Amino acid sequence: MRILITGATGFIGQHLLAALGKSHAITLLSRDTVRAQRLLHSSTYHYLTLNELDSLDGFDAIINLAGEPIANKRWSTSQKQRICESRWHLTEALLERLRHCCNPPRIWLNASAIGFYGRQESQPLTEDDTCIHPEFTHEVCRRWEQLALEASDYGCRVCIVRIGVVLGAEGGALAKMLPAYRLGLGGPLGDGQQYLSWIALTDLVAVFLFLLEHEQCHGIYNATSPHAVPQQEFSRLLAQALHRPHWLRTPAWLLRLLLGEMADLLLYGQNVVPQRLLEAGFQFQYPKLSSTLKHALKATHNHFSVPEV
Repeated sequence: MRILITGATGFIGQHLLAALGKSHAITLLSRDTVRAQRLLHSSTYHYLTLNELDSLDGFDAIINLAGEPIANKRWSTSQKQRICESRWHLTEALLERLRHCCNPPRIWLNASAIGFYGRQESQPLTEDDTCIHPEFTHEVCRRWEQLALEASDYGCRVCIVRIGVVLGAEGGALAKMLPAYRLGLGGPLGDGQQYLSWIALTDLVAVFLFLLEHEQCHGIYNATSPHAVPQQEFSRLLAQALHRPHWLRTPAWLLRLLLGEMADLLLYGQNVVPQRLLEAGFQFQYPKLSSTLKHALKATHNHFSVPEV
């Protein structure tokens, strides 16, 4: 297949690219093609900027992952704007090129996030749930999904992938947690009862491949493990996997002081169920948290030394 990918230099994108690159012709869309080629250490892909992309004709699939990381910086007004526009404007630009296609792509896979649901209690959430808490993360995802779904009007089979907290070696949420936990400073956040819906990086890559290859799949898919856990349980299992203590609770007021509104990402959660993936026959390689952490930590072992405490 000829596949156009946006956001390929990100944590998820790089691993997806490694899985796709051996058997498909890949074109990468980037704001800085020289930097992208340097980061990916590869000249085997075709690199384009948006200005160089005149049409989507000839591509079999679009995989749209690009967007300013939502948790990298405090949510100032300008940062919120960057988070939104980096997703919305690029997707609008791709749609504009799709509208003028003579031979449009058959498949459009678009990233989203479980932040779509907003803060929730402990009840399980499937793709059919419409009880949404209206807040910033919901609005970011709602508009992004709305735009991507417009591609179906032009003959594309559209799949929206609502991604949970991604656990993998050398990047994402786990990489940010590990330094404190390795020092024995891990513990619950707030009351620790908020649910954390996670997915192993290996499984997330497999989800994209599954949706790409299965023609019957379309619409919204939750990309999370079937077994979400309370944040306190997640924290305990991570500390246990590292053979470190688990005692330092971070109070909500301190998180709010440090992170502002962005603290809501840590203090509230969702118990998300991947119902449509399971019904479609997708099988998780790492459905349980303990085995996922063991796998990820094994992969990071050569990159970190564990201090003695």
